[in-house]
Amino acid sequence: MMTRRTVRTQHAPRREDIGALVTRRPEHPMEQVEPFLFINHHGPQVYPPRNSGLPFGPHPHRGFETVTFIVDGALVHRDTGGHESAISAGGIQWMTAGRGVEHSETSPRWFLEQGGPLEILQLWMNLPSSLKMTEPRYTGLQREEIPSFPAAGGQSTIHLIAGSWDGQEGPVSSLTGTQLMTIDLTAGARLPLPAPHGRTVFLYVVRGEIAVGGEAASAYHLVELNDDGDEIEIEALSDALVIFGHAVPQREPIAAYGPFVMNTREELVEAVRDYQAGMFGTMEEAR
Repeated sequence: MMTRRTVRTQHAPRREDIGALVTRRPEHPMEQVEPFLFINHHGPQVYPPRNSGLPFGPHPHRGFETVTFIVDGALVHRDTGGHESAISAGGIQWMTAGRGVEHSETSPRWFLEQGGPLEILQLWMNLPSSLKMTEPRYTGLQREEIPSFPAAGGQSTIHLIAGSWDGQEGPVSSLTGTQLMTIDLTAGARLPLPAPHGRTVFLYVVRGEIAVGGEAASAYHLVELNDDGDEIEIEALSDALVIFGHAVPQREPIAAYGPFVMNTREELVEAVRDYQAGMFGTMEEAR
């Protein structure tokens, strides 16, 4: 018999705008929901015509993965591994920085000229020490490339990114066995979700309001759950969009400095030195 997990706490957002880009981030120590380090929620907002777009020019990463959810608008990814794609609303970008990569995340030309609605989230997921120096890789998926399944009697739709659901596999093969999906819920829906013992659950409310274990959670909140059951049940108190996933906690030291997440301070120093020495490549070389 499945048992329901209880809510440990909720992490409320802190507003940290980046120039004209509205940005919120739930406040919690990196170690608290690991291997899910944190999520940045940009927007929702409407950009005017002839805008300067997203401010994320070339910058480096090492030691972790990023998953970017394009809820509204569009995002152009370029990196020193030669990957380039423009992903529209409903799509995702999954990048394994591994041993080191430089990339940029910018707005397409049409968005700069026309403007429009924008809402983008980026989740940072840690890599264990055994994979921190793995080769970088990248997957960009449009909405139609992400399998979707009805659930809760047709009141919910699961968009499966990584892991499995009802015998189907997500298009991203996670190096760490992470399960990750987004879920659209209509008001009144009740949806049970597997949350195996021993795994950290990631549950973030993008839009709307839900209840978990009888406790209401509204947009921009990260719900942290106890490891006291093997499933959760989401009740939609309004139409809602959530990100749900689970992964094995790594229980390793976390040392972070800007765009680098390693295990020790010495490894951070090495990351900075390697980047300055050009070992991550440059965007100019990748073109």
